[in-house]
Order: sequence, then structure tokens, then C-alpha cells
Amino acid sequence: MRVSQKTLFNLSFALCSALVAIATSATPDAASSPSFVAFESGHVRPLAMSADKALVFAVNTPDNRLEILRAESDRLVHIHSVPVGMEPVAVAVRNKHEVWVVNHLSDSVSIVRLDKPRPRVVQTLLVGDEPRDIIFAGKNKSRAFITTAHRGQNAPFDPQLKVPGMGRADVWVFDAKKPGEGLGGAPLTIVNLFGDTPRALAASNDGSRVYAAVFNSGNQTTVLQGDLPNGSLIDKPSPHINTAGEQAVPTGLIVKYNGTNWIDAGNPLTGETPKIWNDRVRFSLPDNDVFVIDANAKTPKKIAEFKGVGTTLFNMAVNPKTDTLYVSNTEARNHLRFEGPGTMSSTLRGNFAQSRITVIDNGKVLPRHLNKHITSYDQAVGTETERRLSLATPLDMAISRDGKKLYLAGFGSQKIGIYATDKLKKDSFTPSLDQQINLSGGGPSGLVLDDDNQRLFVMTRFDNSVTMINTKNRKEIAKLALYNPEPQSIVEGRKFLYDATLTSSRGDSSCAGCHVFGDMDHLSWDLGNPNALIANNPRKYVDLFEQFPEFTAPFFNPMKGPMTTQSLRGMAGNGPMHWRGDRTGITHDADETLEEQAFEDFNVAFEGLLGRAAPLTEQELDSFAKFSLQLVYPPSPIRNLDNSLTASQAAGEDTFRNFLSTGPGLMACNDCHTVDIAAGKFGTSGLMAVEGGGLAENFKTPHLRNAYQKVGMFGSTGNPNDGYPFVGEQIRGFGYQSDGSIDSVSEFLTLEFNLFNFETETDKQNVVDFVLSMVGEMAPVVGQQVTLNHNNVFDPATRERINLLYARAKVTSPRSECDLIVKGELFGKPAGALLNKHDKFVFDSRKSVPVSLQPLMYAAAIKGNFLTFTCAPPGSGYRMALDRDEDGILDADER
Repeated sequence: MRVSQKTLFNLSFALCSALVAIATSATPDAASSPSFVAFESGHVRPLAMSADKALVFAVNTPDNRLEILRAESDRLVHIHSVPVGMEPVAVAVRNKHEVWVVNHLSDSVSIVRLDKPRPRVVQTLLVGDEPRDIIFAGKNKSRAFITTAHRGQNAPFDPQLKVPGMGRADVWVFDAKKPGEGLGGAPLTIVNLFGDTPRALAASNDGSRVYAAVFNSGNQTTVLQGDLPNGSLIDKPSPHINTAGEQAVPTGLIVKYNGTNWIDAGNPLTGETPKIWNDRVRFSLPDNDVFVIDANAKTPKKIAEFKGVGTTLFNMAVNPKTDTLYVSNTEARNHLRFEGPGTMSSTLRGNFAQSRITVIDNGKVLPRHLNKHITSYDQAVGTETERRLSLATPLDMAISRDGKKLYLAGFGSQKIGIYATDKLKKDSFTPSLDQQINLSGGGPSGLVLDDDNQRLFVMTRFDNSVTMINTKNRKEIAKLALYNPEPQSIVEGRKFLYDATLTSSRGDSSCAGCHVFGDMDHLSWDLGNPNALIANNPRKYVDLFEQFPEFTAPFFNPMKGPMTTQSLRGMAGNGPMHWRGDRTGITHDADETLEEQAFEDFNVAFEGLLGRAAPLTEQELDSFAKFSLQLVYPPSPIRNLDNSLTASQAAGEDTFRNFLSTGPGLMACNDCHTVDIAAGKFGTSGLMAVEGGGLAENFKTPHLRNAYQKVGMFGSTGNPNDGYPFVGEQIRGFGYQSDGSIDSVSEFLTLEFNLFNFETETDKQNVVDFVLSMVGEMAPVVGQQVTLNHNNVFDPATRERINLLYARAKVTSPRSECDLIVKGELFGKPAGALLNKHDKFVFDSRKSVPVSLQPLMYAAAIKGNFLTFTCAPPGSGYRMALDRDEDGILDADER
């Protein structure tokens, strides 16, 4: 499409006039939904520094901006705020003119130019799902490497969610000088890695090698199926009864590969030795944790990998002198069983996930437990000395120029740990208070070290601030709070998820040890308690099951067996909690929801699992509940951006809703796994369901929003005579069902005890496709964005994507899908605009008149104009586009 210069001039002139005209009709629509949505994206590389050490770049995750600070000797001065994509989590400096920002929710990378008159986004690259980190490497650091999941609507491939033995981790590689001008840029290649979703990146000092770490990499554990139809696993380790002599229910069993065999943990208390279960596990877990990529190759490719690094891998750093690689991580101890006092067997109380740095040097993988000073793990609670010395949830690292000192951000400890690198390598360090820097803000997530000026810059997520520390006297010099649009209930409640000093007696354990950044660790845990008693189950069942009281078990057994970690996202409005619904919320007061009380019912875990000396107070628990119940799932990366279904997904939805597949012949899938977007139901009725012969107890119907996240197990752990073959290497040890023992949605629907029945295999596979594309609180288009500039303004694919965003913003039924906003540079001034209900864009000044889409798009043809269109969550557009602080005075009118 081409437009004459005269037409272009007239359109642009009209738009420019509109921006300065006085018109009372420009009053924007007020927000009708909450203006802030809590996604709780985890920081990866939230800080960066200019080469001359004058500027600090900080991602402002809740406000969707890059903040630029000037670092003076005794203060931090805020000089620019640049709107980028949604939920920025990483930033990297390319050169003195350019900074790149990774936007986790938008599946994008914002390229920010620093030239005068002001920094602005000039291009947006579109990448795979949930990008997390970025680094420049290769010859002259001419290539950009970005970690993403192996899925997403911007990916140029089918993620093949039903295919076993595939890598689910990607690293996108761009030519940093010429990333491509078409829609979303053009990657040089996408390096696929045999692991689950990746997170951190690092590069060797010469830039020739890039290291990519798998986020939830696992620890070579899996779970054996309970195999109830064939008599169950009758030779599980003891105990088989609780303290009152009540029989445990038959369940599955977690096993771990020890390099030779798959073994259980036995019972250390009674001396029972672990048993070997090789005949049951029909796949292998290579445990590839950190991959090495040849960054200089004509086409970058994987050349090596390291195993045994850790379970959950957070950040990496390279020693500037020795090229030694350091990986901050936690190691899960989920192969052991039970919470509680441990008088009848092992207990995980106070010691379920250990914080570590793993040193990778000359090919050797050397894990180092950071809290080795703790000696009280056999006691109910730890000591005050242990608590003060501990460092929990290790995230970002920075290493001194001479390579001798490593600084570590203790996200769960409100402190920075300092380690001599030679002692880390030898494991000869001793935790001490004089090698720690206490911070005034909690949740340190990012570090940048300025050796020349003896300064360390720290991002503290709890108060959304940047702190400057003198590394000589280890005192805070200055602190600058970034603007934060989060509700106070979010800010106040966040610490109860992460702060191990607050929530455990030893200072090393928090809920985030399993619920990583409010989500999952992708593991199964057996957190039953032999010292507890059978409890009543007062919960209501799905209507049909109420007619068969003989199947509706009225109790919860305390020895419940393995269950996978559930996410804290999307709990509001979905009924009781835990897989069994045993956090019933039945005692909730009139002024609180059932879900609030159900969450507060978890208070017993602070003593029984985290090893706290006492439960949280009622006020503390209420604050934690209010925070957690605001967390939501990100948009589906599987469903089409226009929210349409593929032919198989659509056919699957029809079967899911209408065919009586369950019983069989009694119910449709939707009768339990209710999908009702208008009612906020995304795969669950919130009620109990009868599980048939496959599980010993009944369970609450789980939602289906995160089914796509659990892909990657493939292979049986059931009866060794079930006929399932060995299928080779897989990336995960846990899949579906409450315990994670079912490898795929397809297999769940093919269970041997015939709970489900479909007319054809095609019908069943269509249901699988529909489940994997399950919609959630946010429409698929939320977060998606495009930057329009003079190079791509007439590109058909770019314009088509903007038209798609525009069309989805106009959808109102069964719910609004997004608010379409525009941020950028227009005729030499920063500009913000929001599409209103009259199909016009209103600007961030009451002196401007609304304009339609086409003139706004044509304005980008003028060199120097840059417009980024973003689909914001419904209700957030007014704040994000027009009135940042929601004080009623629009942004441009305040400048």
C-alpha cells in the first residue's frame, strides 16, 4: 500500500493539529475494571549500567517502563521514564546509543534509543512465549540472545505439544545491528535446547560462548503411579498408618535416579533401605541444566551441556578473570517424605529446598550449599543465630573486576551475601555477618557493580526501588523509589510469599521455595503427615455425584501421598484449595470469601513445613491472602491471538461440553471442568468430584489453565506389565493428575479403568487440543504489541497485526479482551493514546481531540515518529496510556 506525499502530509498535518487543538470532547473513557493486574513476573536481569558508569537502567516491572537514573556520588537522580512492553524483567546495554528490554508478558523485546531529545522505543522484536533474559555476545557482541519457552503465537513453528522427546527451551538469536524491519524482526536462528522453559543467560569473557540455564530443570525425580486397579504399591516404605493407627490410603511414590537406579527414600527413622524401581520407570531424565552455545558460529548452535547443577536455576555470572561460571539455584529435596515432627519417618520440615551457588569450573559441576551453618534441621525450630546468617532464594550475582569477590542477591533475605570466589570453589567459606550487607528494602533481585567507584547498585522488588551501596564500608549511600502502580495490598502482602527471615525460624525457607514467583516448581511432593489425624470433608460435590453418597468419601486422610505443586495464580473464585480441597474455607466469616479463608487455612504449614516457631498472626495471614488472591495467569500462548480455535480445538470444545464421555455416559467433561468465561470459570466447577478407581481419595476438580505448562514427561511409571515401552529421554519427571504420574492429557483420558470413553480416537485428541488451549482470565491478545515507524509503516504484516489488536480491543462479549493503547514519540513530543468506545484514540492531554486509527498509523511514516501499540488488560489502559498516577490530571498536562 502506498500513499502520496501530499496525502501523507495532509493526514499528518491534521493529526498534528489535533494534538494541539483545544477540545472538550477529548475527555477519555474512565476505567471500568481494576487498573492493575498482578502477574508477579520474576526479575532476571533488572539492572544494567552504561559503559561510562554514569547511567543506571532499571526495569519498572509493575509500571511497564524502563527507568533511567543518573548515578552521582551521593545520590540517584531519575532522568527518564520510557514506556516499554508489559512486565519487563531484563535489560541489557548494547552500546552508548541503545538499550534492549525484555518484556515477559508481551513476548517482546523493546529496542530503546538513547539519542536526543529523549530515549524512546524505536522497534519492538516479537519472540517466543514469556522471554526472560537477554545478553549480547558473539564477535564484537554483535548478536542478541534471548531465552523463551518453546511456544507462543509469535513463534514460527508448531510447538508439537503432544510429541515426546522434544526440547521445550529456546534461545532466539538476532543480529543486533540489523534485527529485521518486518513484523517483530527476523531472528538469525532459534536454538532449541532439550530442557523445559529457560531463564538465565551468561557469556564467556570473549563472547564466543553463551550459557543458557533451564529454569525449572528438575532433579531426576518422578512419581510412580498408584496402580490401584492392580493392587497398588503394597511394598512402599513405612509408615503405613498414622499416629492413631489409622490406615494410610494407597498412593503413588516419588523416586529419584541416583546415577544407576530409580530408588525411593526408604525410612531413615526405622532403617528401611531404599528399594529399586527400575522396571516401572519407562523413560530417562538426562537432567540437562545449563547449555553451552557457540555464539561465533555462522549459525549459533548448542555444543555442550552441564548436568546436576540444581533444581530451580535462577541466574548466572561469569568470572572476568577465570571464565568460571556461577549458577544461583535451589535444590529440592522432594524425594523425601512428609511434613510435621518426623517421629514416625523422615520430615521435610524446615529443610525442603536448599539455597545454593553451583560453580562450574573446567567442566566440573560443584554445588555449594549457602546455609551450611545450619545444624538444627533435626529440631522443630532453628536458632536466632542461624536465622540471621541465612540467605534464601539466591538470584542475581555480580563479580569484582579482579575476579576475587562475588556479590549475591538474597531475594528472600533482604541482604547481599559476599563470597570469596576461591573459597566458593573449594567450599571452604563460612557464612558470617561481616560478609553480608543488610538492605532497607526487601526482595533484592538485581545487582550491578561499579568497581571503579566502589559502588554496588541493587534493585529491591518489595519496595520497587534502586539502592546504591558503598562497597568499602558496605553502607547504603542513596535510594530511589520507582513509581509503583500496585495496590497497597499487593505491596504489603508480597513479603509473606518470599521473606524467609519472616516466615521460617532458620531464615532459609519460604512459600516461594515451591511456589516460585507465585507459580510452580513443576515437582511433586509427598507432604502428608503421619502425626495428623483423619479429618472430615464437608465440601459439596458436583450435583450428579451427590446422588451417589456411597462414593462421596466424607474424610481426608493425612497420609495423602505425592501431589504436584499448584500455582498461586488464579485462585480467586475457584473454591477450596489444595488438590483435595482440604483447605476448605468452610469457616469463612461473612465479610470474607470462601477462598480467603481457604488460603488462611494454610497457616499450619508455616510450622509444619517451613519450620516457623509459630503461625502467622491473623493480620499477617489476611495480608498474605489478599496478595495471593490477586495473582492471575498470563494469557494462553497456545490459543490464536484473535481468540479463535483451530478446527481440532473447536471440535474438542464441542465434545468437551456436550458428549457424555465420563462415567461413561453420565457426564460431559464440562460438568466438572466447567468452562464459563463470563462466570470466571476456566476448567473447574470448584466442587468435589468422584475419581473412580484410579485414586484412593476424591479430589476437587482442578482448573485447566496451565495444562500446556506441564507438557514434557511422556512415558509410563505404572505397572511394569502394562505394555508401555521405554520411550527414551524426556525433559520432565512429572505430568498430569494430582500426583503428576500421568504423562499427558491424552493418557489421562485413556486410563485403564475406563473412566472416560470417546466415540473415536480423533474425538479424544480433539479434546486434548482444546484443553491445551484453555483460556484464562486474560484473552490471548493481552500484552501483545507492535512498534510502528517510518521503516515498517507500510509493511502488510505489521499493519495486519495492528488491525488485529484494534479488532480485539473492540470485543465486549462475553467479556472485554483488551484496552488498546499507544505510547511513543509523535512530532517531537512523548505521546500516549487510548482507543475509546467510539473507536477513536484519545490522547493524554485534554487539549487534544480524538483521532481514528488510520491517521495515527500514517503519522508513523514521518521520520522521528515512533508509535507502539499494545493490548493492555481491560481496565488498565487508562492508567497505562493516559494518567500514569491516576490523579485525574492527564500525563501530558502534567509535563
